[in-house]
Amino acid sequence: MAFVVAVTGGARGIGRATAAAFAAAGATVVIGDVDADAAASTANEIGVRAETLDVRDPASWAAFVAAVGEPIDVLVNNAGIAYPGNFLDTPAEMRELQLDVNLRGVINGMSAVLPAMRARGRGHVVNVASLAGKIATPNAAIYTATKHAVVGLTESVRAELHGSGVRLTAVLPSFVTTEMTEGLPLKGIPMVDPKVVAGAILRQVRRGGPALVPVPRWMGGIPRLAAFTPQSVLDVMRHGFGDRDVSDSNTLRERYQERLRGLLRRPDEGEA
Repeated sequence: MAFVVAVTGGARGIGRATAAAFAAAGATVVIGDVDADAAASTANEIGVRAETLDVRDPASWAAFVAAVGEPIDVLVNNAGIAYPGNFLDTPAEMRELQLDVNLRGVINGMSAVLPAMRARGRGHVVNVASLAGKIATPNAAIYTATKHAVVGLTESVRAELHGSGVRLTAVLPSFVTTEMTEGLPLKGIPMVDPKVVAGAILRQVRRGGPALVPVPRWMGGIPRLAAFTPQSVLDVMRHGFGDRDVSDSNTLRERYQERLRGLLRRPDEGEA
């Protein structure tokens, strides 16, 4: 695969697995991550390049694209965060942070690469959304809102670029076994390994396909089923999920929450 592939949030989780999958397929891969040390370590381990990237900042995107040094054939907009909890109890700064990373970060990435892709008449942008982008999820209202927005953004821009040779895809995983989901009350909910999501992304780039790709595929029918389910039943199901408490005692969960608090400081304000 003679592609140049850029993967955001590539130091961990889905991003790391995706970068490794594309590298194994023969692509030239550059990962971007706000955590420069973790990105460098991951890049060394899986044999790819790493550049510092704050997806919230258009200037950082411009520097990242310049650092790649070659036309980007595939952009995987993977960087994302989640701060679970009741909407009314979520600190304002954590609402803004999720909007900045999960939505504005995707918009910034698309803005950075799509003009050149359209000019060349080829390219593929894969936005990592979530099944939360099609299903209302209590205790994750802002996260859910950002993923709904990413789904709509992907479908709209894909339609705008129809016939240009540039494709857009939104991949919608269920909950994924990453640091982001540690400590969350997810018993009984299907979990997906990051490598499975990475495989779905790689297949879409190789073969093309629909605008929206659920992972696992069978869960794609759940939003359609919900449309025919009485509202009273949906309310009971969502209430049961929303009543579950988020555990803050898990060491990995605490570490993840600390990283989120660190993101409230921009890199030029002292964050590595």
